[in-house]
Amino acid sequence: MARRRTWILGLVAAVAVGLAGGGPARSMPTQTAATYGNPVVWQDFADGDIIRVGDTYYYSASTMHYSPGAPVLRSYDLVNWEYAGHSVPRLDFGAKYDLNGGRGYVRGIWASFLNYRKSNSTFYWGGCVDFANTHIYTATDVAGQWQKLTTINKCYYDAGMLVDDNDTMYVSYGNTNISVAQLSPDGKTEVRSQQVFSTPSNVGTLEGSRFYKRNGFYYIFLTRPANGQYILKASNPFGPYTMQQVLLNMPSPIPGGGVPHQGGMVQTQNGDWYYMAFVDAYPGGRVPVLAPITWTADGWPRVTTVNGGWGASYPFPNLPAHPVTPMTGVDTFTGSALGPQWEWNHNPDTSKYSVGNGLRLQTATVTNDLYWARNTLTHRIQGPSSTATVTLDLSAMRDGDRTGLAMLRDSSAWIGVKRDGGRNRVVLQNNITMDGNWNTSNTGSEAASAAFGGTKIWLRANADIRPGAGRQATFSYSTDGVNFTRFGPAFTLNNAWQFFMGYRFAVFNYASQALGGAVTLQRFELSTP
Repeated sequence: MARRRTWILGLVAAVAVGLAGGGPARSMPTQTAATYGNPVVWQDFADGDIIRVGDTYYYSASTMHYSPGAPVLRSYDLVNWEYAGHSVPRLDFGAKYDLNGGRGYVRGIWASFLNYRKSNSTFYWGGCVDFANTHIYTATDVAGQWQKLTTINKCYYDAGMLVDDNDTMYVSYGNTNISVAQLSPDGKTEVRSQQVFSTPSNVGTLEGSRFYKRNGFYYIFLTRPANGQYILKASNPFGPYTMQQVLLNMPSPIPGGGVPHQGGMVQTQNGDWYYMAFVDAYPGGRVPVLAPITWTADGWPRVTTVNGGWGASYPFPNLPAHPVTPMTGVDTFTGSALGPQWEWNHNPDTSKYSVGNGLRLQTATVTNDLYWARNTLTHRIQGPSSTATVTLDLSAMRDGDRTGLAMLRDSSAWIGVKRDGGRNRVVLQNNITMDGNWNTSNTGSEAASAAFGGTKIWLRANADIRPGAGRQATFSYSTDGVNFTRFGPAFTLNNAWQFFMGYRFAVFNYASQALGGAVTLQRFELSTP
């Protein structure tokens, strides 16, 4: 089923204020409906932290090896979200995140925290990278420039931040053994840290901390991956804590999807509470779902269920309508920078691309391996199915260059153009794979090929990312942007969870012989049926 936009009943007015780089227009809801549907965002946004600042809600997510990292979404009603920015402008954690002598696949930005400190009007993001150090970044505007505040020589694994009533900052973290750290007033160092809870053996593993305070009590919200949620309660941030189960094996609102878990809770300006979890929904990734929360008289949260499960729909939050930028639409890259919907596969070589009147991608790597190619630009797939259509100017390609549109994950395929001997061919390349250590196990083979004499091509990939095995993507191309020819066999998507991130659409341009060539991505469109 398509994502239900039941919140729009009346006229939808569009105003041309797209994202930087020429994004989609804003949609203006004129009246809200009685219910909303889950998932509230059918794109890959896992390990979320959610906060409210005034009447605005922010959601942060994991991005692993993609750069910039730690995207921030923005909403005004908890149901309709837009891209706002990234908390980590560059994965400044070693050369492997540059695809330079090493690779950072399935490393990088994991479960991390996002919070806001009223005393200095500053947002804080923090996360542990490579099981080593914890990096904290700050900004006064999530859509503005984030800067690294500090690096703490300690791993706050799966961390959650609390800014207490007296402005003291605490971080809860850990796996199975849960600890709380107190930060210095400037947030740059650790003042104190101690273990506050050890998970009972009958529960197993708890991680994914989120830290809250309500009615004088401290709460650490924890997940049991990937099927449970628990919560700890104490009258002091350092405990002692008692535990209750919030959910275990709760039926999913997404057919074929996993148990809603992890994520975080938030209180609206009207006093209502909501829990935004995620559901394992591979091959598409992990997608956010939203449910109301009530509290018992003695201060424990309860998920509002529908027929014993997480509801496929709930009453719309008591929050006002507000314009948001759709997560689908057209980008023509007319601004001076990429919009926040875009992330590169690893850090890009900034000298090899430019934005404005299209996105010009110079070849940045000499390789025969898509997984080693720098400056591969990615976009999340909209579920349950969507289509990416790209327009490429090929006139500056050189012999040995390869460019195209990929379905990118640990098992990949692409449709694109190979230039050899002064001639172009349209090619479908598939069977591009990684092993369990994320090393390339196969650079792929041509499953289809055809001569192509033009200098401009339209490429299209349609992806079915409903949870489950056997989902497929199909490819096609056009010489005029109107009539598309289906090309090559369908590509069966890998729905194993171990890569964590879901499939993405990806536009690439790499050299197999020598640098110097370029293509221009003139237009990208993400559309749904």
